[in-house]
Amino acid sequence: MSSTTIRPMQLQLPEPGEDAQAASHTLQHQIAGEIAAAGGWISFQRYMELALYAPQVGYYSGGSAKLGKEGDFTTAPEISPLYGATLASLAAEVIAASPSVDNVLLEFGAGTGKLAHDILTELQARAALPQRYFIVEISAQLRARQQQTLAAFAPLVQWLDALPATFSGVVVGNEVLDAMPVRLAVKAEQGWQERGVALDAEGRLRFEDRSVDDLPLAQIPDAHELPPGYLTEVAPVAIGFMHTLGRMLASGPGALAILPDYGFPAAEYYLHDRDQGTLMCHYRHHAHTDPFYWPGLQDITAHVDFTAMAVAAVEEGAEVLAYTSQGAFLLNAGIGELLLRTSPEDSARYLPLANGMQKLISPAEMGELFKVLAIGKNVEWPQRMLRHDRTHRL
Repeated sequence: MSSTTIRPMQLQLPEPGEDAQAASHTLQHQIAGEIAAAGGWISFQRYMELALYAPQVGYYSGGSAKLGKEGDFTTAPEISPLYGATLASLAAEVIAASPSVDNVLLEFGAGTGKLAHDILTELQARAALPQRYFIVEISAQLRARQQQTLAAFAPLVQWLDALPATFSGVVVGNEVLDAMPVRLAVKAEQGWQERGVALDAEGRLRFEDRSVDDLPLAQIPDAHELPPGYLTEVAPVAIGFMHTLGRMLASGPGALAILPDYGFPAAEYYLHDRDQGTLMCHYRHHAHTDPFYWPGLQDITAHVDFTAMAVAAVEEGAEVLAYTSQGAFLLNAGIGELLLRTSPEDSARYLPLANGMQKLISPAEMGELFKVLAIGKNVEWPQRMLRHDRTHRL
């Protein structure tokens, strides 16, 4: 084994309050206890799982704001209501054109509930409200916030603890895959090792590399050709989720899943010059790469290997309907037409919507960094949604 001590960078970030620091210290003590119980080392996947989801003190399980101006990062639904309206418009079109698809929606990981609210508001305006809007949410704190946000639609919304075995309707998973814990793989002179988490002599968190027998390298193309020192992520949790989702979609009469997230196909993910992986942390709208900075108080993510996600779903009988940039997806789905429902002469309403749309579709903003993977079974997919399709790159 080898060890790599990486101490927090000199980050110029806002200092957490006393209560937040106390919660982080509680989580660090819990992590240290688990490391000791495991013989001095845990996988980074387990560390990330604890940092994000440990009850009461994990990032998504604690009580602090996560999204928007008061949180740590901003997602597409927080930028503009046109995002949810566009997804709603496409969902309504697919449901109307696909006799096998029920008028039911399911959202996985609904954040603040803003996307659900915007989708339901648009569908209500179209007199096309679904029979049911399911939300799968594992965070009790976020579920409570969603219930407040969606109070006006309370009769339609139902919360679930896990994906159902079968489903007919439209599934939305906005920035879900990037928040699933990953394992870290590093190429050593003697072969691939796993980079996990240990404690230094002073009890501080540090990286440590170990040789393991079960590192899932199959998703890395030509892994044997990558040079020593190459560090990347593998995503068994997300791949497992996609197997479950693929089975759910394929086992029912007809269903569609729309998965926007940031990432690459495998051929672009594992480039030789992307040799330190894609792991990223978000704290108070600052992005950095130190996952040990105040555990539980910051988000930890990794880019999505969309090839691995698509392969897992297809192996279960689902079909890839489209893979493209977020900008192309939203334009194909009609976001521009939805903007023009507001008169440009009404500048107080039009300009914020136009600015928000620009952030969503511009290649310099979210339009190119974010991609959209659409998978399904027995779905009438609109032909225009195949403009600028990149499925051939997967």
